[in-house]
Amino acid sequence: MTSNQKHYFFVGIGGSGMSALADLIRLGGDIVSGSDRGRDRGDVPEKFKLLSDNGMTLHKQDGSGVVAGVDFLVVSSAVEESIPDIQAARTLGIPVLKRADLLSRLFNASRGIGIAGTSGKTTVTGMTGWMLHAMGLGPTIANGGVMPNFIGHKSSLMGNAVSGTSGLFVAEMDESDGTIALFNPSIAVLNNITLDHKPFDVIEPIFRDYLLRAREVAIVNLDDERAAKMAHVHPQTITLGINRPEAALNATNLQHLANGISFDVYDRRDQTTRPVTLKVPGRHNVSNALCALATAMALGEEMDRAISALEQFKGIRRRLEVLGTTPSGITIIDDFGHNPDKIAASLETLTAHPGRVLVMFQPHGFGPMKMMRTEMVESFVKGLRPNDVLMMPEIFYAGGTVTRDISSNDLITDVQKGGRNGLFFNTRADVGHYILKNAQPGDRVVIMGARDDTLTEFASGLLRSLSLGKPSATASPAP
Repeated sequence: MTSNQKHYFFVGIGGSGMSALADLIRLGGDIVSGSDRGRDRGDVPEKFKLLSDNGMTLHKQDGSGVVAGVDFLVVSSAVEESIPDIQAARTLGIPVLKRADLLSRLFNASRGIGIAGTSGKTTVTGMTGWMLHAMGLGPTIANGGVMPNFIGHKSSLMGNAVSGTSGLFVAEMDESDGTIALFNPSIAVLNNITLDHKPFDVIEPIFRDYLLRAREVAIVNLDDERAAKMAHVHPQTITLGINRPEAALNATNLQHLANGISFDVYDRRDQTTRPVTLKVPGRHNVSNALCALATAMALGEEMDRAISALEQFKGIRRRLEVLGTTPSGITIIDDFGHNPDKIAASLETLTAHPGRVLVMFQPHGFGPMKMMRTEMVESFVKGLRPNDVLMMPEIFYAGGTVTRDISSNDLITDVQKGGRNGLFFNTRADVGHYILKNAQPGDRVVIMGARDDTLTEFASGLLRSLSLGKPSATASPAP
């Protein structure tokens, strides 16, 4: 350890956002160690082996790794004060930093490009980061999801963070815990404002203040009604939209493709129209791409170069990610959809193509499900077709004293009343057995839910079992 090196201990180091930040700190030359309750349970051992093999020392989450010599303990906003790691840090006088505190220090010291919105921000961050990287601008990127374009890249360990060579820093902003307030972007992107963690009267002022803090330019999506109302909050604003002739960037002629989507983009600056073909599907990804292209516009980059780079973007893990197709023709898809807007966007994309859709949705959180019950049900009723099937295990319970006053069965009952096929199961394993028994050639089986590595394991197990033509123990892990 050199005199300039610092030692950072990350609590929950396996989390999508925490592992990204830990990787940036590691690539910056500092020492990284950490703990994770998922590792202690034996979850996703490959991920933790990758961290360990690349110089991050991992410990049990029992306080044993937090010793003299650790300079900072880094925690997420969701970590309880009572866990042993934090107690050990308090005893030793080690400063405790929230993840957002550390990330915002790095971001605010750079020419920061903030990506915000209740839906799509991980994809926009990936699109923007990859576009700028492919254009040779060398951005640092901190994302909440894995970017396949960067897997195996020398400046990225897990594909969710990239250590750049310039002063540009692209990062996903989190409104759910209010930490977006810590970030002062040079360019502030706002894609949408939809129902998720907080009610509208709470979240709208947060996004307004975020746009006002932009040092250079604000970028606003006019397709979202609530975001569009903020198009004139900042004096320097670039607007975008689909079939929005008044926007600075306007997408028209959308064409759904087997493995993507194409459209034309009109640039109001020089009144030119250019074709774009994305490798990722769905109307929502057109909006996401426009956000990235608007960022290139804000940076003064050539639109042709930006489009060429963006067309090579491979997507984000768990965003309608096709894990594979069985010999009999059953396709398994892993998807992050967990709020009404994300679910609606995913279903719109899925139902644009023929073939029955079997969706297993894993609800997370009793409070969010109660708050979003009406909108959640509406997304499934409107998005599913009469032949499609929705399956729900019970709401995931992470422990604690939360009031368990709603069940997945309540949502399924509402979906059935709306005229769609809905099935309730006590456990995820029961859903797995149903899928193995009832999936047919031509079906697309979609495993949908929030950040949860075990959902990807579940989906991969189904693919293996269906490919073999028989159930296996790995096909139906308990939640």
